Amino acid sequence: LLVSKDLGKHLLEVGGLLQKHGLLEADISAQTGGVQALNAAALKFSELEGGGGHQEMFGLGEGGGGDPQIVCNRVNHVQTCLGGLGELAAKRRKELEDSRQLWAFFQEMEEAEAWIREKEQILASKTCGRDLSSVLTLTNKHKSMLGELGSRRAGGHQAMKKGEQILAKKRFSPGGIQEKMREVRLRWKKLEEVTGLHQQRLQEALNFFQFSAETDDLVAWLQDTYRIVSSDDFGHDDYSTQALLRKHRAVVDEVEKHRAAVVALRRQLSLLAAEHRQGVGGQIRVVEVEQLYGEVVEGGVLRQQWLQDALAVYRMGGEVHACEVWVDEKEQWLGGMEVPEELDEVEVVQHRGGFESLDQEMRGGMGRILDVNQVVQQLVDGGHPSSEEVRACQDHLNWNRVVELVERKKDQLSSVLKIQNYLLEC
Repeated sequence: LLVSKDLGKHLLEVGGLLQKHGLLEADISAQTGGVQALNAAALKFSELEGGGGHQEMFGLGEGGGGDPQIVCNRVNHVQTCLGGLGELAAKRRKELEDSRQLWAFFQEMEEAEAWIREKEQILASKTCGRDLSSVLTLTNKHKSMLGELGSRRAGGHQAMKKGEQILAKKRFSPGGIQEKMREVRLRWKKLEEVTGLHQQRLQEALNFFQFSAETDDLVAWLQDTYRIVSSDDFGHDDYSTQALLRKHRAVVDEVEKHRAAVVALRRQLSLLAAEHRQGVGGQIRVVEVEQLYGEVVEGGVLRQQWLQDALAVYRMGGEVHACEVWVDEKEQWLGGMEVPEELDEVEVVQHRGGFESLDQEMRGGMGRILDVNQVVQQLVDGGHPSSEEVRACQDHLNWNRVVELVERKKDQLSSVLKIQNYLLEC
């Protein structure tokens, strides 16, 4: 049993042989105790003086040689045989352990190959997703597989070390071991290449869908902003128009901040994979965004001009109204003024009746009228849609009637004054 050359043809069979060998070792161990006791007794009896009866008991009497040395020789022989049996048992256990290590190595290699085949099939059937959400999901799954790959890689390195250790012992033919190690290394290398390629494809798909998502978000923002800058609400008075103008300037600032994102689209498109970069859809999309951005900028400039024009109209209207109120007040004052017949009263009216301050007010008012006329001319030249109404408002402001009335009153006072002076001289 101990010199058997049967070391098993697979791991399970080797395990069975080791179990049987363990029973055999247990039997040897049990028998060793009895043999050791018997040998000790034999040596003890052989040393007794006058031990002839005992010699006969051991076959050492007449015809047995009658020499205690024979007992010692036989004890030594049994001890030697027992020791040889133990060496054979230890040798066979070592051979079975080595065989188990070999078949365990082959089993690990087979499991590694099976796992590699499974992952190759999974990678071969995997897609890269249809949208950003699915790509992110697949990317997370791929990261999990990379973690599993790392764990398996560490186990594979340990298995290869075991193979190298088996080869170093030179107990088995190296051909099968080396061939299996070479096959597994090649398959592992191919798996890592396929895994890296799939990861690259996932990253390319992720870049493309992120580019598409960012482009869609940018288009949606530009469309909303275009509706804002295309609004025909220019306010209904000075205060509301100023509020709209402040809001519009904030929108214009945001539009300017988005210029970098629009400009970067072409560079982002150029960094995509060839299959995504060379597609007509992506290029058309970039052109559409650029055109839409240009329309938004143009609309922003136009709306700002319209708001400023509207503000100018409302301010002009305020100036016109103020001037009209002043004109009406002075017309009523001048219309109610009576020219006195007495010289003293004429001088009082002429010097204290407010004509000097009236001249100053009229010069200031004339400056306001010139400002109004300048605003009107700018609005008309700029093609303001309310040019006719603005012109009519300007025409309605008849400053000359105040001037004529003042001059007429001054002439009347001057005439009375001349007559009075003439009478005095006479």
